[in-house]
Amino acid sequence: MRFSVVIPTYNRSEILSQCLQALFTQDFDKSQYEIVVVDDGSQDATQETLKKFQKKSPVPLKFFHHKNCGQGVARNRGIVEALGEIILLLGDDMIAAPQLLKEHDRMHRRHPEGNAAVLGFITWHPKLAVTPLMRFMEQGGAILGRFGGHQFAFDLLRGKHVADYRFFYTSNISLKRSLLAKFKFDPWFSGYGWEDIELGYRLTKEAGLVLYYEPAALAYHDHMMNELQFINRMRSIGRSCHGIQEKYPELQRMPSQKKQLIFKMLSNPISLGFFKRLNRNLYFYALSKKYFLEGLKQGYNKK
Repeated sequence: MRFSVVIPTYNRSEILSQCLQALFTQDFDKSQYEIVVVDDGSQDATQETLKKFQKKSPVPLKFFHHKNCGQGVARNRGIVEALGEIILLLGDDMIAAPQLLKEHDRMHRRHPEGNAAVLGFITWHPKLAVTPLMRFMEQGGAILGRFGGHQFAFDLLRGKHVADYRFFYTSNISLKRSLLAKFKFDPWFSGYGWEDIELGYRLTKEAGLVLYYEPAALAYHDHMMNELQFINRMRSIGRSCHGIQEKYPELQRMPSQKKQLIFKMLSNPISLGFFKRLNRNLYFYALSKKYFLEGLKQGYNKK
């Protein structure tokens, strides 16, 4: 079998249904891929949804359930259960374009090396009414071409064919199973933030990972993002920053005291009010730093 599509999921039965349906209609030999879903302790109708889809699936569909442990642990379980030569890691809110598997396969045939991985392109689903905040979240260079949102930063890859570990986005990325069998996601990073980047960096450092970017390997992100979710994401990134700093101090991901002071100045109420009137992207950037600092403080308190 060529591919195993590994999908961790948690309390998203409705969008998971659409994710699975898109995988059923891939322009790819149905005998050459399977779907492996790991339910990370869902309390909604996820199990019933999976049972229903398993009965009508045109490809092998396996699913597993365990207590809530985080996305990294769920992915590790899926990788263990997978049979495919190549693992495609996909988010449960990703709607695959019909050519997704074909494009990942084409790139892996071009780069059969064991350390080669393929990053596909992700953008908001066309049906969504994309808000200014959501647009900011997928623009890594929204501010001065260097700073931006913390969802995706594909704008920084325009014209490039290879990406570094910072683009190890586990919502649409494929690697050889033999590589992922040796290198697991670190279960310490249970919340959002760093668990994918940490593995990408470790693979680069210890296995010489080469991450090829193929925009034709397209998946649509079907998930409205509101300000509360944005806030929680930034807090989680701040909390997890301590772990990445302890493991890899050479990355210098912990902001210095000087930089933290700058973030505080940018995100005080007066500055936020000014930026909100002046420029939305500046406002969202300053807001992200406010809640990143809150998460950073929460991380200090846990020590």
